[in-house]
Amino acid sequence: MTKASEDILQATIEEHPMLSSCQKDIESAFYTLIASYRNNGKTLLCGNGGSAADCDHIAGELLKGFLHIRPINDVVKFSLLNFGAQGSYIADKLQSALPCISLTSHTALNLAFSNDVDPLLIFAQQTLAFGNRNDVLWALSTSGNAENVHYAVVTAKAIGMKTIGLTGKEGGKLLADCDVCICVPDDRTYRVQEYHIPVYHALCAMLESEMFTC
Repeated sequence: MTKASEDILQATIEEHPMLSSCQKDIESAFYTLIASYRNNGKTLLCGNGGSAADCDHIAGELLKGFLHIRPINDVVKFSLLNFGAQGSYIADKLQSALPCISLTSHTALNLAFSNDVDPLLIFAQQTLAFGNRNDVLWALSTSGNAENVHYAVVTAKAIGMKTIGLTGKEGGKLLADCDVCICVPDDRTYRVQEYHIPVYHALCAMLESEMFTC
């Protein structure tokens, strides 16, 4: 971890001192994610309700610039320039990304699978479809016991993926089954969700710093 990443995490802990109990697990989650990205992996995200919205939020920070400008690599840029003015326009606007997929966003698939097969397996089905050994499943559940999220974790582990849980104080099934589990220090759903935001913002900022500004 670079000094810049250490500073991002330390600033987060200083601003949210209750998260100091999670610092080691946040660091472990960071190392899990950065190892995946350095091996051309991607992140899959799943959760329900407010956690589903957080999955989309995380994807928004990873798939484009977050705190820093992320120019595309020179190979892609020069290739685009061969397409003249339109290629130049695209090359100037596109941003490098950290690949991730929010499994909450495929509405037609999720409804079809829920209706035809089993609603508890909508995230497991997508984990099987998208997941590879170098990938990470980032599972969000305020209780840690959401069944559809838990089944996705089991499926990810069967594939050989690493798993990260982001949950509340008790941790639930995610604490037992994930490779890394960040259990924020509250058990009230809305408070857990409020603590999740600085945690995943810190992780996204740390990943961006390591992958694009070093």
